[in-house]
Amino acid sequence: MSDHDVIQTYINFDEYIRQGEPSQREAAYAWSTAIGLQAVDGLKTSDYLNDLARRNIEGEITIDEVGKLLDSYYESKTVRENGDIDKEEADKASKNIKKILSVKTIDFSTKGYISVHRRIFEGVMKHAGKLREYDISKREWILEGDTVDYLNWEDLHRALDYDIEQERNFSYKGITNDQLVAHITKFVSGLWQIHPFGEGNTRTTAVFTIQYLRLLGFDVENDLFAKHSWYFRNALVRANYKNAKKGIDFSPVYLERFFRNLLFGEQWVLRNRYLHIHPPKEWSIQPNLAVQDKYRTTTPTSTRTSTEQVPDKYPTSTRQVPDKLHTNNLNIIKLVQLVGEHEMSVKEMITLVGLKDRENFLNVFLTPAINEGYIRLLHPDKPHHPRQKYLLTTKGILLNNDIKS
Repeated sequence: MSDHDVIQTYINFDEYIRQGEPSQREAAYAWSTAIGLQAVDGLKTSDYLNDLARRNIEGEITIDEVGKLLDSYYESKTVRENGDIDKEEADKASKNIKKILSVKTIDFSTKGYISVHRRIFEGVMKHAGKLREYDISKREWILEGDTVDYLNWEDLHRALDYDIEQERNFSYKGITNDQLVAHITKFVSGLWQIHPFGEGNTRTTAVFTIQYLRLLGFDVENDLFAKHSWYFRNALVRANYKNAKKGIDFSPVYLERFFRNLLFGEQWVLRNRYLHIHPPKEWSIQPNLAVQDKYRTTTPTSTRTSTEQVPDKYPTSTRQVPDKLHTNNLNIIKLVQLVGEHEMSVKEMITLVGLKDRENFLNVFLTPAINEGYIRLLHPDKPHHPRQKYLLTTKGILLNNDIKS
């Protein structure tokens, strides 16, 4: 699939994202992601689903009503047109993904990961939520027809248990932004390489990753997964492909650049052409527009050769400061510093801040810090837990590290 074909799967909801109410903006992001992710399996949604999505964004119909209307639409078709089966899968999977992304919680476990697959493909695939019982290989155009070595089917559950447990026990305290991106990349690419399902692995991994990054405190409501889902998949392929005979090693750098754009607002050009194992000269260097702007000379960009695009010439420390990590809210900064590596109750935080009024503290300090992803609840599923405490998210930890450095 070409870059052009992938872009065409992205449905533009910009009018809601830019000018809509907060609920419309959130729904538009979710629908954009849900529809855009269908590109990883070469699927496009129908015009009917796209219209239902707009009606849902505008609050005219609920997501459950979208599901009922889709069921009726496809059940009523007496004559199946060419491509209807693929469109039905894309439509129903998109509706299911939108519903999942509308909920902020995640079951971060093997059971939860399998559940994401089941919920995405329920009513779409007979094997929704079932691990494959056979080995697989897939010919990839970026690998010139070669395949990634996917895990053998007998070890799927054990591998999922191991990877997720290792990630659950990992501490993000004291690590740099570069280390965070490298770690997230390793976890996500390893999870995808297991490829536990017969179909729908990339869509499942993407949705699970979005949920997990939210848990870590990052705002991932943007159009990267929507517009660049095929790049995301091919970057996963390159991160898991090694061929000593051809002199090719695992290349996680492309997936790292996706996450740099997603988490820190960097500007790597995410085009599939840069991921080919033997690209022509003009595709051999993946541009970083932020670095180009910083080191721009009087020579127009259009006249430069690919070797003048300098994406890797300058070390990471010279790249743009990741604005998404920082906040201008001094109350949030103060609270992050006070909480630090501790788990604190509301009462403890109020005392440290020096306030007496609980409502004022919640409105001015705690709620903004939670909403912007710097502080999280120890018991998120039970907000009124009698022993509820609060601690920094990974995003909060990184901010605190920057403050102390």
